[in-house]
Amino acid sequence: MPNYLLPKFLGLQKILAYDRAWLRGDLLAGITVAAYLTPQCLAHAELAGLPPATGLWAIVLPFLVYALLGSSPQLSIGSESGISLLTATALAGLTKSSSSAIDLAALLAFLVGIICLIGYGLRLGFLANLLSKPILVGYMAGVSLLMMGGQMSNLTGINTTAETVLGSVLQVWQNLDVYHWPTLAIGLFVLIFLFTVQKLAPSFPAPLLGVLLATGAVAGGNLEQAGVAVVGIIPPGLPQLGLPQVSIEDVKSLLLPALGIVLVGYSDNVLTARAFASRNGYTVAADQELLALGVANLSNGLAHGFPISSSASRTALGESAGGKTQLYAIVALIVVILELLFLRPVLAVFPKAALGALLVFAATRLIDIPEFIRLYNFRRSEFGLAIITLIGVTFTDITIGVIIAVGLSLVELLWRLLHPQIIVIANVDFLIYRYDAPLCFANAEDLRERLMKTVEDHPQIQKLILETKKMTKNDITAIDMLEELRIELFDRGIVLESREVSPAASRDSDMLLY
Repeated sequence: MPNYLLPKFLGLQKILAYDRAWLRGDLLAGITVAAYLTPQCLAHAELAGLPPATGLWAIVLPFLVYALLGSSPQLSIGSESGISLLTATALAGLTKSSSSAIDLAALLAFLVGIICLIGYGLRLGFLANLLSKPILVGYMAGVSLLMMGGQMSNLTGINTTAETVLGSVLQVWQNLDVYHWPTLAIGLFVLIFLFTVQKLAPSFPAPLLGVLLATGAVAGGNLEQAGVAVVGIIPPGLPQLGLPQVSIEDVKSLLLPALGIVLVGYSDNVLTARAFASRNGYTVAADQELLALGVANLSNGLAHGFPISSSASRTALGESAGGKTQLYAIVALIVVILELLFLRPVLAVFPKAALGALLVFAATRLIDIPEFIRLYNFRRSEFGLAIITLIGVTFTDITIGVIIAVGLSLVELLWRLLHPQIIVIANVDFLIYRYDAPLCFANAEDLRERLMKTVEDHPQIQKLILETKKMTKNDITAIDMLEELRIELFDRGIVLESREVSPAASRDSDMLLY
């Protein structure tokens, strides 16, 4: 087996090099994320068309797997709304299957895991390099708007029937006259509390305390009877491990949906991991993320769960609570297991408005206004990519928005390859010409045309030196063009040389940029 295929326990390595100064933040982040995780996972399971308890099963083994294998110290793995919707769509297409929905969902998770591992074996993580910095900035801003918009109903108590976040926001706006004031009061209190504490005492565990205060208010004031929505009864028990009972026809039917889930889930996984890595000064390994996501899905299939990816909202929540390493995920896992065994009555009275306020608070931290300004000042095209990604993610679909932005970034990359900057160093009787791109069939004619125009602008030259330092791996089209160019210049009385030019060669010459 090649060495690169041997699993690297990057998460475990980071935990073994643990700094005790991080412990307080990881403990608080783990408890805070666990408090939000429970209702979210229950909702994701229902969204996937499965029993609510499977949502909690979707974190037991994956949390531990990612803590050992993952390359991001902050990414929160587990159920995600988009993947849950794709799961529901895939299972809905198997109306004639004799297998249960739980077994089919587990099979889908297995297939997703296997495809990820194949991608890891083929080292396909380089595809994540198509996700440029403008896409990351726009993606996180779009996700933050989705997070905030998705919590309007929880914060106001206004029921919505729209299938999109934008539709939900519009419904809430049109029905503000029927808001539920106790729900709104709890949400606003927690929001104001979080922002105030964050400003005055950034290291204080505001998210956890805010939720606990809101829970105490609901329990003490019997506000559930007044219509304040709470998490409700959590089903007991732990997952039973085993292989799903399915047929070969089920495998064939779910293979294509599994591939689609991998494309969406891995893109979301890497986008979120790289965005937080950029914010906090570390790096993530794209191939390692394929491995971690694959093994996590395999483990979840074994636990009769469903396909999973990462959660930007939980990652942001963990970061806002002070999480520094995957120890916070292990803490969250322990808390969830305790919830499943002992703490279900306490969590049952958690107000959804407080959890919604917590999400809105975490979402505001994902919009990086200074980075948008930096992109605008650096290059308008990159700023445009960020805005297009933001709009695409917010108003269409997360996947569609990212695909559009990646497509546009590839178009811009191709344009820069086909029409790169040139540098001309002109002397009395010779000229040094540098073409800042690899030379190939796609831009060979562009080089010839621009170089000949430069020659016409300098009729006195007798020698032209073509700088070849960046013109690497030329193809046959480029080689033929250079030979034709040499003959054409020779007919004009100009000698063409192709070589690397030392800095001394350009001394006392005039440099021009095109």
